[in-house]
Amino acid sequence: MSNRPEITISSLDSIRLFKLIESLPTKKMVGINELEEELARANIVEPTEVPPTIVTMNSTVKFTVESSRDEFMMTLVYPKDLDLSGDKISILAPVGSALLGLSQGDEIEWPKPGGGLIKIKIKEIFYQPERAGEYNR
Repeated sequence: MSNRPEITISSLDSIRLFKLIESLPTKKMVGINELEEELARANIVEPTEVPPTIVTMNSTVKFTVESSRDEFMMTLVYPKDLDLSGDKISILAPVGSALLGLSQGDEIEWPKPGGGLIKIKIKEIFYQPERAGEYNR
């Protein structure tokens, strides 16, 4: 896999995500190892210190998938917050894990469940809880 951009994650998101991973019935779910690796390499900062251009949990972000040139605007959520609206993506989905901690303008290649890589580019962050002063969301 190519070099991954530096990522920043809030300490609160980090704690919650490690607890989520520990609570899963199996560590063999697709993408869990990649999420753990991302958390391990992340620059962890206090929620009040998260730059406003970083994708955090519950951020609404516009991104493109390079191979299809499709553009999406979705909110990155914990699995318990998924619904049928189609505008949310779970942190446990491969693209969800790829988004976490990236900054506006960043690109990343991420493993697809069936093999191969998907390349994602962050276009804009429309909402970030930390930027809005919502540190416990």
